[in-house]
Amino acid sequence: MFRLNSSCSESDDELKGLTFQTKRVRNQTRTTSEKDVDIHIKGAKTIYTAGRPPWYDSSGQMKEALVIGLCGGSASGKTTVAKRIIEDLNVQWVSLLSMDSFYKELTEAEIEKAHKGQYDFDHPDAYDFDLLIQTLKELKSGKQVHIPIYNFNTHSRESTTKTVYGANVVIFEGIMAFTNKHLRDLIDIKIFVDTDADVRLARRLKRDITERGRNINSVIAQYNRFVKPSFEYYIAPTMAYADIIVPRGGDNSIALDLIVKHVHRELNIRGGRLRLDLASKANHKAGEPLPQSLHLIEQTKQIRFMHTIIRNRDTAKDQLIFYSNRLMRVLFEHALSLLPFEEVVITTTGNQKYEGMRHANERVCGVSIIRAGECLEPALCEVFKNAVIGKILIQTNELTGEPELHYLRLPSDIKNMIVLLMDATLATGAAAMMAIRVLLDHSVEEENIILVSILMAEQGIRNVAYAFPKIRIVTTAVDAQLDENGYMVPGFGNFGDRYFGTEKS
Repeated sequence: MFRLNSSCSESDDELKGLTFQTKRVRNQTRTTSEKDVDIHIKGAKTIYTAGRPPWYDSSGQMKEALVIGLCGGSASGKTTVAKRIIEDLNVQWVSLLSMDSFYKELTEAEIEKAHKGQYDFDHPDAYDFDLLIQTLKELKSGKQVHIPIYNFNTHSRESTTKTVYGANVVIFEGIMAFTNKHLRDLIDIKIFVDTDADVRLARRLKRDITERGRNINSVIAQYNRFVKPSFEYYIAPTMAYADIIVPRGGDNSIALDLIVKHVHRELNIRGGRLRLDLASKANHKAGEPLPQSLHLIEQTKQIRFMHTIIRNRDTAKDQLIFYSNRLMRVLFEHALSLLPFEEVVITTTGNQKYEGMRHANERVCGVSIIRAGECLEPALCEVFKNAVIGKILIQTNELTGEPELHYLRLPSDIKNMIVLLMDATLATGAAAMMAIRVLLDHSVEEENIILVSILMAEQGIRNVAYAFPKIRIVTTAVDAQLDENGYMVPGFGNFGDRYFGTEKS
């Protein structure tokens, strides 16, 4: 443990100059989505956005997030320190988790005491530690969590929750952050924010009066009765567990700078270049057959004829669309043959018995990887009448070359469906693997996912198949090589731009 100090003067208002904006994605019927995406901004600088980088390695295995724990007395500046760390880190995806969301639900008698300022919110028993520990575990492992929303005016939880995904970095803050051993074991870097008691009281008065509708007498009474004794008995002793002690909170620029540099070192140790790893991964020997999970459509002369047309750079747009649509319908007819079937006997119009087949599970969802994957949606709906459509937006970061998750819209009960994951092409498999991880995080069984693309590269097929061996992979053609940039050879260019007519001149 070490204490970080500096000669910087203390600001009168820790939140000065720091504003927050919430970007809300339109809520879709019968879907779950990232409806509350926080974009924090200071001045003109974006602190973090919705572009989530890979939270798994090139084998598809989850990478644990780096968890930073912030502890300190009430109104010591923990949240301000957290926001300053997020700003200075300048990484692409950070989750901020507050203990204030995990107060226990109160009885009517306890709520009445709370309104009178007679309920002790500064005691460990006031928190739902079981739910908090489980939530932090899931965030650390990169999973989706539903965080309670606590209303400090009514002293109760809201009926809705906030959906949050795991991240590269999770910042967890609360007055009791270090009091529970199970919580401490989940925290990688423990920081104690040490602020003078008079400053903390002044901040608490301002916050509780302006934000929580309390009067000055009740705030002071509650401070003397609960807050001050709790700090001395429960919180101050946990300073011994801290790796770093930061005096004066968010104003201690030297301390924050050292913390940020340490976090960057930790992230570099844990980090990796997913797309580069996938493009160069030596996952098979020369001449080794393709994985058994691959279902390649029979390479008839007609299939090769249609590929000749859509690969030709001189093909007119109307011809490209016509033959692509034909090829997509063939692709889906083959993919749908992999669904579970059961025997059935029906009566024909001639009053004769016919022994046929029917789908054992008719709940099918097509999930397109936006944008090129959307061109496959009409073909699926043409061959499977009741298909439900979901969407996942994954884009390549121009600076890092890594795929990033920006948006998703999936049926709320997708875990009970058979999912056809759709993209026009599969090169390294980076986008497909990210989409598969999203589906698995939504409790879709691996064996219920079928990956479909018009064209796939051998390297991408192996990457996906070895990471997720139970997923079935369906395509109309396989290209053997990737170039030095990870593009298929011979390939057929940017299919989405060609199909939608958005090619750059």
